[in-house]
Amino acid sequence: MKITSFGVNSINPYNKQQKSLKAAESKSALSTDKIEISSAAKEMSASSTYNSDRAQKIQKLKEEIQSGTYQVDAQKVAEDMLNYYRK
Repeated sequence: MKITSFGVNSINPYNKQQKSLKAAESKSALSTDKIEISSAAKEMSASSTYNSDRAQKIQKLKEEIQSGTYQVDAQKVAEDMLNYYRK
C-alpha cells in the first residue's frame, strides 16, 4: 500500500473558511456609515418659519370650521386634482 501526500492539506478545509470569516468581520467593524448634517442645514432648520406659519394657518382653519364659516372652493379642488393626476 502506497501513501502519498496528495490531498493531505484538504483534511480540514474549515480552517481557511474560519480565517476568511474573521477577516470579513474585522473589515465590516472598521467601515461604518455616518451621517453628518452641515451647520448651514442646522441653521436653516432652526430659523425656518415654515412650522410657525403652518401652525397659524391650521389654527385659522380650525376656527373657521368651528364657527361654520369655512367654505370649500370646489372649482379649485377639481383643478388641483386634475393637475395632480395629469403629472
